[in-house]
Amino acid sequence: MTTRRRFLHSTLLAGSALVLPNGAGAAPTSSRMRVVSTWDFGVGANQAAWPVLTRGGGALDAVEAGARWAEGTLCNSTVGRCGYPDRDGTLTLDASIMDGDGRCGAVAALEDIAHPVSVARAVMEKTPHVLLVGDGAQQFAVEQGFEKEALLTPEAKQAWREWSKAAKYQPQINAERAKRPGNRDNHDTLGILALDADGRLAGACTTSGMAWKLHGRVGDSPIVGAGLYVDNEVGAATASGVGEEMIRNAASFLVVELMRQGRSPMEACREAIERVVRKRPEASKTLQVCFLAMNKAGEVGAFALHHGFVYAVCDAGKQDALLEARSVYA
Repeated sequence: MTTRRRFLHSTLLAGSALVLPNGAGAAPTSSRMRVVSTWDFGVGANQAAWPVLTRGGGALDAVEAGARWAEGTLCNSTVGRCGYPDRDGTLTLDASIMDGDGRCGAVAALEDIAHPVSVARAVMEKTPHVLLVGDGAQQFAVEQGFEKEALLTPEAKQAWREWSKAAKYQPQINAERAKRPGNRDNHDTLGILALDADGRLAGACTTSGMAWKLHGRVGDSPIVGAGLYVDNEVGAATASGVGEEMIRNAASFLVVELMRQGRSPMEACREAIERVVRKRPEASKTLQVCFLAMNKAGEVGAFALHHGFVYAVCDAGKQDALLEARSVYA
C-alpha cells in the first residue's frame, strides 16, 4: 500500500516547466495569454476562464469565471457545493482572489453561499478589508445580493455518516489515488492563475477544505500569501495539499519572492518544497504539498512533495493540456 520514496537530487530537478516560445521578457500579446489550474479538474476551470480572455477580458474576470465553474458545475468532494463537511456535519467554504496590483479579498468558514470566490471579490472591491469569516462573511454576502441555499448534498451527508462510525481524521497523500484515473474524491483546492493580453496577472483559490476537519478550521486557500499570491511585477503562485504547511511557510508568497530573485517558476516551486522538507522532514513523508506558479512572461512551473500532483494549462495552442509535476518523493 505504501509507495517507494526517494529523494531526487537537485541536479535532476530541472524539468516540468512550460515556456512560451517568445521567451521571458517579451511584450505581452494576445498569443501570450495563459491560464493554469491545479489538478485534473483544472481543465474544466481553464476552459471556463479562457473565453473571458479571448473576448478581451482581464485576468481577474477570468480566474473568477474558472473558480465559479469549480464551485457550481464541478461536483467534487473538496470544492464547492459537493464538498465534504467538517466533523460536525457542517459544510463550510473558503476562497480568495487577488489581482496583480495587490488588491485581494477572501472569505473563510462561509456557509450556505454557492460562490465564495465572488463573495471574496466583493470583499476586495466593496470593503476596506481583506478577509471576512463565518457568520460575518455570510451576512455580508446576503447584503450584497447573494442568496442563501443549502449546499450539503445527500452524497456528502452519507459520506459523513459513514466516516462518523470511526470518526478518524487522517489526511491522505494523493499518490495512491492518482493511480486510479478519474478518481477525484480527495483532491483538494482549485487554484487558478491567469495572464491576460495586457500582461496582467490574477489568481483565485476555492475549496471546502479538508473533509472532517475541526469545525472552524481554516486552511491556506483564503490566506493571501499562503494559498495564493500575485504580483504583476514578478508572477503568481498557488498551492494545494495540507494547508497548514502552506500557512507555516507563507508558501505562495515565498514562491513569488523566489521568482523575484531570479528563479524560474519550477525552480521557485522546488525550492519552496525543499524548505518544507528541511523544516519538517518526518511530517513531509505523510502529507502532500504542491505548488503551481507562473511568471509575468507566462512561463509555468510546478513541484510537489509526493508523486501524483497534476495541473492544467490552457493557451492559444491548447485548451486541455494536463501535466504531471515532478516531486521530492516518488
